[in-house]
Amino acid sequence: MLGDVPADRLGVVYAHEHLVLDSPLIAAAFPHILLDDVDAAVAEVGACSAAGVGTMVDAMPCAAGRDAVRLATISEKTGVHVMAATGLHHVRYYGGAHWSGRVDPGELAALFAADVRDGIDAFDYTGPFVRRTPHRAGIVKVATGERPTARDRLVLEAAALAHLDTGAPVLTHCEQGRGGLAQVETLTARGVPAEAILLSHVDKVVDRAYHRELASTGAYLEYDQGLRRPEDTARLVAWMLEDGNGDRIVLGTDGARRDLWHSLGGGPGLAWLATGFRALLRERGVDEADLRRLQVANPARALALRRSASVL
Repeated sequence: MLGDVPADRLGVVYAHEHLVLDSPLIAAAFPHILLDDVDAAVAEVGACSAAGVGTMVDAMPCAAGRDAVRLATISEKTGVHVMAATGLHHVRYYGGAHWSGRVDPGELAALFAADVRDGIDAFDYTGPFVRRTPHRAGIVKVATGERPTARDRLVLEAAALAHLDTGAPVLTHCEQGRGGLAQVETLTARGVPAEAILLSHVDKVVDRAYHRELASTGAYLEYDQGLRRPEDTARLVAWMLEDGNGDRIVLGTDGARRDLWHSLGGGPGLAWLATGFRALLRERGVDEADLRRLQVANPARALALRRSASVL
């Protein structure tokens, strides 16, 4: 949010977070994920910083509760690098009549690319005016069901075009942990290299064979259930390391619930991923070299802006 950062200086990375989630629809329909308090976010992220976290990826894309100005403020006040997303989420965060369902892939791709190259709109595309901020997105976020719908395929095509235009990696939402294989197949068929794709929430499915298959695609598996189902996620990490897939895993919290934040009266707090969960992994035999791989080396590669015809 505050400018480009060399990939090798990101430090410990949380690869899928939600620091600001604020829209009238969320307030009305999903109040348990309403995150509209900058002071609370600064306290929560500050605790993560004290635990050694250097970078957090905010995974809310266009017009669904994102706020570039508030994300930049959180970064400024905590010293933690914050990477924002462009792209589109599921239709449930917009409503059926929203403009995002009435445009073509080329138009969407141009919008996503402008977020990466020029700066995110201060109004987040919720009004008749666009006022670009100096805060640019660093990743394209998309969401699909297990079987992509027509809208899902449109958004995936737009994400692929935006990646080819900007070099920004693609972060996906896998509904209940499923759909990752179809996402990789669709994106790679449109020119996105597998190593530029991060598949979120897949640790909701505790199936070793499924994770082996996901890892075999070359995409990154983003495990983010460590605060909610720590034993399951720790088991999957151990399995993937045993299977030789340790280079394909990154970690996050997907902390989009008020009851997970210490600063909002919940727990265990986002910092637990860098403290208690690391301790749990050590108990499972994960050593410091592997912890560094999972939280530093792997995300540095996964989140790098890749050169493309239009980049640099």
